[in-house]
Amino acid sequence: MATSPVPITGRTTLLGIVADPVVQARAPGLVNAALAARGRDAVLVPMQVRCGDLAGALGGLRLLQTFGGAVVSMPHKTALHDLLDEVTPEGRQVGACNVVRREADGTLVGTMFDGEGFVEGLRRAGYGVRGRRVFLAGAGGAATAIACALGKHGVAALTVHNRTRPKAEDVVRRVRAAWPEVVAAVGADPAGYDLIVNATALGMQPGDPLPLDVGRIAPDALAAEVVITPRMTPFLEAAARRGCAVHHGEPMLAAQIDLMIDFMLP
Repeated sequence: MATSPVPITGRTTLLGIVADPVVQARAPGLVNAALAARGRDAVLVPMQVRCGDLAGALGGLRLLQTFGGAVVSMPHKTALHDLLDEVTPEGRQVGACNVVRREADGTLVGTMFDGEGFVEGLRRAGYGVRGRRVFLAGAGGAATAIACALGKHGVAALTVHNRTRPKAEDVVRRVRAAWPEVVAAVGADPAGYDLIVNATALGMQPGDPLPLDVGRIAPDALAAEVVITPRMTPFLEAAARRGCAVHHGEPMLAAQIDLMIDFMLP
């Protein structure tokens, strides 16, 4: 049976999911269901913004008095950090934000929940990270947040792989500075790790190359993804063929929903 649409009123607060592309986003369904369950007069809609247009889009949102905030996804998380008026300590540590809130005066405040969401999503699926050896592909905003959360939650070792080595080195520096007990390094070989994470956007588009050499992954490793759509990315499919357990991208977002709503609509 069809459900009744959420009523839109003159008082409805507008929220967004800002990404490029945005067609694959699962946030509208998840966030709007949570808003309805809370009885909040707010709606989240997709907002596709190209990289070069992010600053202009934010300028417009500052002026939109019915705008409450937005979830921000690839590829804007790092660029967003430098365009905001205020950033929480969590966002500053990572150097990226994935949620922004508009204050009544138009001030834009950002924070980052990706790392905690990723670790919590793993926990809910029965996978802990303490003491694990982790290979992380990617060095963007989501990857950096995940690296910091892994350090915070006690991984034994973390190796970061990225096509642009200086970005990987920056992630490693951040982890070493905050958690010197973690053996953090830059490397390209995923052999010998317990947890393999794709924190790049590779897998969202047909024909994307694999983010790492899956043939080097141990069959007893856990392969985890941040890409939400498709659910089974080429990376997860290849890892499953190796015999690995797989962890999909959606749990990271689902674990953040309440945190995001609380931040955007305090």
